[in-house]
Amino acid sequence: LTTKRKDLIRMSNRCLYKRHIPSVKPSGKGDEEAYLFVFCDNMLLVHLEEGSPGVPLTKECKLEITPIRKLYLGTLMGEPCYAVEGAADSQCPEGLEFKELRSLYGLVEEDIYALAGRAKQILLWDQNHQFCGRCGTKTETLAAERAKVCPQCGLTRYPHISPVVIAAILKGEQILIVHSDQYGKMASLIAGFVEAGETLEEAMQREIMEEVDIKVKNIRYFSSQSWPYPDCLMIGFIAEYGELASDGVEVSYAGWFDVQNLQMLELPPKATLGREIIDWYIKTYSI
Repeated sequence: LTTKRKDLIRMSNRCLYKRHIPSVKPSGKGDEEAYLFVFCDNMLLVHLEEGSPGVPLTKECKLEITPIRKLYLGTLMGEPCYAVEGAADSQCPEGLEFKELRSLYGLVEEDIYALAGRAKQILLWDQNHQFCGRCGTKTETLAAERAKVCPQCGLTRYPHISPVVIAAILKGEQILIVHSDQYGKMASLIAGFVEAGETLEEAMQREIMEEVDIKVKNIRYFSSQSWPYPDCLMIGFIAEYGELASDGVEVSYAGWFDVQNLQMLELPPKATLGREIIDWYIKTYSI
C-alpha cells in the first residue's frame, strides 16, 4: 500500500467510554434513579422517543419487570446503570418494547449500543457461572472485580470472551470476498475463531489456509469490535495475497472483486467489522 492508503487504516470511532464510567460496586444506596439494560429472551427493552430508541430509567419499568438477576455496570451520563435479566413472563411496560439488539445498530447512540452489548455478555456470564466448573460448589461474586470465585477450591472465572479474527486479503487493487451457504446470499471476508496456543496472526494465517488455501504476507491490524452474539471480540486485519483455491466446505465460493463489481454482492450489514473493512477498501481504492 502507498503511504496515503496506509494512513486510511485507522481505529474505529465506536467507543464504549464516551459517557460510561465502569464499576462493579454501586456508590449509592441502590434505590436511586438508574438506567436499566433489561434483556428478556435476548431482546433489549427500549423506549421510542420521536423514533429514536433509548434505554429506560427505573421509573419507566416500575414493577412490571421481574428481575432474575441485576448487575451493576457503573454510571451512564452520571447516573447508575444496571444489566437486568427479566423473567420470561415479564410484562412490557407501556411505552416500551423489546427489540433484538442487532436491529438497534445505528438507531441508538454508539456508546449506549456498546454498553448494551456489555450488559448482555455480563448477564450471560453470570447465568453460566452460578456453580464451579471444577467441583460443582455454588460460586460467590467478588466485590472488587467482575469475577466469580469458588469458596471450596478457589477457581476464579471472569467474563468469557471468544476472540475471532477477520481479514481483507488484497491482490493489487482487488479484495478477496468469500461466501458461505450458512449465511444465505451474503458474502463477506474470511473469519474464524482463535484456537488455543495461537497468536492472532497465526490464527488468521490458519483460517486463510483452511478456507481458501493461500498464504498471505504483511498482516497488519485494522480495528476491533465487541460482538456480543454471544461473547465474541472481532479483530480485523489487512493482508496481502498468495495463491487461491476455495475449500468447498466452509467457503462455497471465493473470488477477487474490485470497487465496481462489489456492488453486485449482498454485503454484511453496517453493524459488522467485516463491513467496516470492506467500506475501508471501497474508500481507499476509489481514490
